[in-house]
Amino acid sequence: MDLESFKKESQSDFPGNKKLRDRLKRLKPKELDQKFEEYHEEVFENLDCLDCANCCKTTSPIFLLTDIDRLARVFKLKQAVFIEEYLERDEEGDYVLKSSPCPFLGLDNKCLVYEDRPKACREYPHTNRKNIRGILNLTLKNTLVCPAVHKIFRQLDKEYRK
Repeated sequence: MDLESFKKESQSDFPGNKKLRDRLKRLKPKELDQKFEEYHEEVFENLDCLDCANCCKTTSPIFLLTDIDRLARVFKLKQAVFIEEYLERDEEGDYVLKSSPCPFLGLDNKCLVYEDRPKACREYPHTNRKNIRGILNLTLKNTLVCPAVHKIFRQLDKEYRK
């Protein structure tokens, strides 16, 4: 699916996905984690993030100080210079990228700092982690960014439709 089609489809599905999120909150945490893990594995068997990279094109990860230190070393910059060059604080006070797409995204959709990428990038889209209930609101938002998360929600909706 191309990104324009995905964007329209995910926006169209968003109201239903909000209702699904509310239904999912009623599941036992362990069952919810298992279902997300199961569908995460299934979806990512048939999906290559390099075909899309929409997350890198449209959103910013949160940069922890350890991420900043690591990337500053990669670029042989002082931490303050790296921050000034690439980052700003968001409304919660977290460090995020100043601009999108990500300045470390190559034209081939490959990450130029892949081995040293921020923790949030390593874990994205967070659909195979424990305690998914704690991030269901973020996961819902990610249905608008990541085709994989959108597909996972579609699978869950089939299973938990009322």
